[in-house]
Amino acid sequence: MDTFALILSIIGSINWGLVGIFKFDLVAWIFGGQTSGVSRIIYTIVGLAGIWCISFLFRKRALATAEDILYWFLLPEAARRKAAMRITAA
Repeated sequence: MDTFALILSIIGSINWGLVGIFKFDLVAWIFGGQTSGVSRIIYTIVGLAGIWCISFLFRKRALATAEDILYWFLLPEAARRKAAMRITAA
């Protein structure tokens, strides 16, 4: 659920960036305008995902540290497993 909410929040942020910089609403363009039913559903889901992401600020465990990210991308498979185990154990 966290990953899904984060992805939707990123999509929403990109859409707002497009609106702010280029006055172009990608969601409205794809789904037929800001007032279409599908667009309103998308906006609502993205908004709920953003609210869910607020909970990230109040959790005791970190989603991933910079060290974990380095392990994941730069080290062999065994090191990635070790890093993944540390993340889930936290």
